[in-house]
Amino acid sequence: MTTLPFKQVDVFTQKPFSGNPVAVVLDARQLSGEQMQRIAAWTNLSETTFVLPPTSNDADYRLRIFTPKRELPFAGHPTIGSAHAVIESGVAAPRAGRMRQDCPAGIIELTIDRSAGGERIFVRAPQPRITVLEGPQARMVVAALGLANDEKIDFLRVDVGVVWLVGDVGSAERVAAIEPDLEKVRQLSAETNSAGVTVFGRARDGHARLHLRSFAPLLGVAEDPVCGSGNASVAAFLLHMGLISEIGSDYRARQGMAVGRDGEVAVRVDNGAISFGGFAVTCVDGRLRVL
Repeated sequence: MTTLPFKQVDVFTQKPFSGNPVAVVLDARQLSGEQMQRIAAWTNLSETTFVLPPTSNDADYRLRIFTPKRELPFAGHPTIGSAHAVIESGVAAPRAGRMRQDCPAGIIELTIDRSAGGERIFVRAPQPRITVLEGPQARMVVAALGLANDEKIDFLRVDVGVVWLVGDVGSAERVAAIEPDLEKVRQLSAETNSAGVTVFGRARDGHARLHLRSFAPLLGVAEDPVCGSGNASVAAFLLHMGLISEIGSDYRARQGMAVGRDGEVAVRVDNGAISFGGFAVTCVDGRLRVL
């Protein structure tokens, strides 16, 4: 029996048991893709990651990311949590405050932002590809979220390595009140080849500019507690719709309150480039037994 170094990290928080957890296997060279998928199903977290030697001289390490159901080319909170685990365990170290992750979506740029408040890891999101949802599909999203059929809500399909259907529902209160039909969300996600639906609204809590929720039942995740790619997709939505000046180019978003995992995401938009980041804290540090 083999044991592998393993950490479980809460992301977008400095407080254990908040934010969004990710399981990180720090040396996955002995594992097949099938074994990785079985481990991800066993942890039953929104994502489990596997650290490997880089295949490119331009990267510090390679990462594979799995939900309980499938592998993803890129995801936000697993990238940040894995970078935290890699640095903490000494697998790789930042150089001049920067690291580069090799994953199926390409080389991902990471920036480590150290301050008196702690260490935040920022990810530069892949360039978004956007299409407008219209007609039947737009109506399907409204129905899946349990919103009024006659309500005019803009939805975009945003691809940042992970695809989200993103909608602006106005206020944080409306975000909190949504009760989705998860089977309809699953069917819609399959039809649009997307991870799921992310909605956002403007907050009045004196802390964050936006509140978000992300639903991904097709990936085996009813509601993702705090979603990095979902937040990057919202920033892309704001840029596309000309709303970024209203929210600001450097803002905070909250997510996870509906599932008891309140987390905070920092979002920065600079000349059309989107970065998002946050704190991370290790909750489990040990070894994983693998047959």
